[in-house]
Amino acid sequence: MLIPHPLLGLRDAQEFTYLGDARLIDRPTGGNEAELAEYVYLRDNPAGVHRELWFHEQGDRSWLVVTRNTLTHEILGAELARDVSLARKGDMA
Repeated sequence: MLIPHPLLGLRDAQEFTYLGDARLIDRPTGGNEAELAEYVYLRDNPAGVHRELWFHEQGDRSWLVVTRNTLTHEILGAELARDVSLARKGDMA
């Protein structure tokens, strides 16, 4: 499987470490224990198009948000997680 790294082009998935749901970027900031427990322990396992976090461990050590179809493993796109996070913060302002 090839991942289209936004800076380095196509890279083999073996260079990356998979973390999980890209919603992990949105870590809760409040002191609500239930919200934190949900963030840490509850994960969706969708069939179909899903956004995931991947770490380029054997490359430039960047974090990517990869959009992938979990049924076919087709990679639909990839963005730097930093850019996704900054865009979300801009939307909240």
